[in-house]
Amino acid sequence: MQRLQRGTFRFDMKPTVLAFAGVAGKKESEGPLGDRFDKVHEDPMLGQASWEKAESTLQQEAIHIALDKAMLPPASVDVIFSGDLLNQCIASTFGLRSLGVPHMGMYGACSTMVEALINASVFVESGAANICAAVTSSHFCSSERQFRTPLGYGGQRSPSAQWTVTGAGAAVIGQGGSIAVNAACVGIIDDLGIKDPCNMGAAMAPAAADTIKRFLTDTCTSPADYDLILTGDLGFVGSDLLRQLLMREGIDLGDKHNDCGMMIFDRETQDVHAGGSGCGCIGSLLCSHIMQLMSDGELHRVLAIATGALMSTTSSWQGESIPGVAHLIELTNAAG
Repeated sequence: MQRLQRGTFRFDMKPTVLAFAGVAGKKESEGPLGDRFDKVHEDPMLGQASWEKAESTLQQEAIHIALDKAMLPPASVDVIFSGDLLNQCIASTFGLRSLGVPHMGMYGACSTMVEALINASVFVESGAANICAAVTSSHFCSSERQFRTPLGYGGQRSPSAQWTVTGAGAAVIGQGGSIAVNAACVGIIDDLGIKDPCNMGAAMAPAAADTIKRFLTDTCTSPADYDLILTGDLGFVGSDLLRQLLMREGIDLGDKHNDCGMMIFDRETQDVHAGGSGCGCIGSLLCSHIMQLMSDGELHRVLAIATGALMSTTSSWQGESIPGVAHLIELTNAAG
C-alpha cells in the first residue's frame, strides 16, 4: 500500500469486488433504476414484526445474495464490516448475528458504505483477511421513528428534506474479481454550523467538496480522468452546493458528477422533495446499478464518495450543529 498524503493511499495488491448485491423497497423499485436491484419488496415490513427487524432482513438478504453470486459460503468470509443509522447499529448486529462471521461495526452515518469498503479493502490488502464483506442498510420507517417524528404525526416535510431509502447493499472483497479498489481517501470531519436536520445536503456538501479536492490534488488527477464521480447522498440541494464549492476551488465537475440521492427516485413523480438519503441509498445503488455497469465494461474508472451527517437526536435536542464527513474510493475495471 502506498501512502500518498494524510488519509489518501493507493492499493498495491488491488483488492477486488468478487460479487455485489442491492436490495430495495417498493418506492425505490418504482424509481428510474428499479429494475437494477437484485431483489425488491412490496411490503415495507418484509413480513417482520417491526421496521427495525425489516431493516435487518434487508441486510441478511443483501449479503446472502452477494455470497451466492460469488459461490461462497458465509464461513469463507474472514471479517464482515457493516453499519446502519439506528442506535447501536442494531439493524446490522441483529441482522448478521446468525452468520457466525467475525464482525466489525461501522458508523459513518450515510458514509458507512464506503467506510466499510475501505476497511474491507485494507484488510485484504494487508493480508489480515482473504475475503471480507461490506454491508449497509437503511429503512424509511425505522429512520423516521428514530430521527424525526412518528409517521402517524403527519408533519409537513421541508422542501430541503430527503427521503430515507429503504434498501441495503453488500459487496464481497477479495482477489480476482472484475472491479478493483484502486485507491481511497478518508474524510475529514467538516462543520460549517448547519443546524437544520431537514437539510442534510447543506450539512454534507462541504465535507464532500473537501474530500474530492484532497483526492484529486493528492493523486494529480482531474474530473476528466474519471467516467463518473458519484456522491451519495447529497440530493439536489447538496449536489448544487457541491458544484458551487468546488468551482470556488477551480474544480469543474462538468458532466462527470451524479448523486445517488438524485438517481434513485423520480423527483417529478415521487414525493421525495430533495431526493434520497440513508446508508441504503449509495449502498443499494453502488452495489447494483454502478457495479453492474463496471462489470459490463460501460464504466471503467469511478470515484464513489459517500457522505454522512454525523448527528443524533441527542445532539439536535442540545442545539448542536451537524458535522459532515465524506469517504472516497476509486474503483477501476480490473481488466483495464
